Amino acid sequence: MSAEPIHVIRFGLIKCEIHLRQTRSGERFNVMVSRLFKDGEQWRESKQFGRDDLPLVAKIADLAHTWIYLHASAPSPYSQSREVNDG
Repeated sequence: MSAEPIHVIRFGLIKCEIHLRQTRSGERFNVMVSRLFKDGEQWRESKQFGRDDLPLVAKIADLAHTWIYLHASAPSPYSQSREVNDG
């Protein structure tokens, strides 16, 4: 995983970093979701979320999925397009 994210999405204190990895089979994206909080004078990140954080986590996950889908150079091996037979 790259040291710096290639894209960051943030709503309030919920943040999602998108990282790009190069593998033998091509590009792979990883996401890291965190909640920011202040500990005294210092900002920190947590991987734990409360009940009221979950709607923003879901929204950020959806936006991250859309961003990756639009920026991926190759289709995911997990999603196959299906032809519709109108006949």
